[in-house]
Amino acid sequence: MTSPVVAEAVTVAALRSVMLRVQQAAERSGTKPDRVRVVAVSKTKPISMIRQLYDAGHRCFGENYVQEFIEKAPQLPQDIQWHFIGHLQSNKVKALLSGVPNLAMVEGVDNQKVANNLDRMVSTLGRNPLRVLVQVNTSGEESKSGVDPSNCVDLAKHVKLSCPNLEFSGLMTIGMLDYTSTPQNFQTLSNCRTEVCKALEMDEEQCELSMGMSGDFELAIESGSTNVRVGSTIFGPREYAKKQ
Repeated sequence: MTSPVVAEAVTVAALRSVMLRVQQAAERSGTKPDRVRVVAVSKTKPISMIRQLYDAGHRCFGENYVQEFIEKAPQLPQDIQWHFIGHLQSNKVKALLSGVPNLAMVEGVDNQKVANNLDRMVSTLGRNPLRVLVQVNTSGEESKSGVDPSNCVDLAKHVKLSCPNLEFSGLMTIGMLDYTSTPQNFQTLSNCRTEVCKALEMDEEQCELSMGMSGDFELAIESGSTNVRVGSTIFGPREYAKKQ
């Protein structure tokens, strides 16, 4: 059985390895490394592991499940920049925003209803505008959430022009079923950004691209990603509860 001290050293070393790989990928693509955010995705992982990375200096973490998220967040420091990642059900908006006051970003919004609910709840709670990314289904898989690329401009417009308590910050995509994406997926999201920025008269540098996970974050950075979501490469394999 691995001792807690050894496990901590392995987790922190894994984070440092990822940060080095991010820096090298950014340099290969001509991007400043500090323009790429690394979200350490801690779903199914204990608070103790998050605390280890926090103590090592990391501040940006992501969760995928609202119930798990609202149980963990209050037990950790308030200066963590939390990201909610993936499809958010409208009926979970209140619980999420109430339970995680230091929520920094929602990745991502995939329909007008959830955008409207987030907008109203941010106003109700009197919190600062919430940064959101529009989720685009770049792979065409029915199992994946996200708007069709042909509809991303309309949803981005809705968020930016009709949701005053939300801050449209860019676009995100989730990869294929094996958690990898192809260059075509990344190019599709990049093309969506071009269209969105033209429609909204935004500078492309103001529009983030969140793409890339443990299996493909270097390729994603080389394709223009400004936000990568890395979980198992840092924390180890996921530990899902067995169904009875």
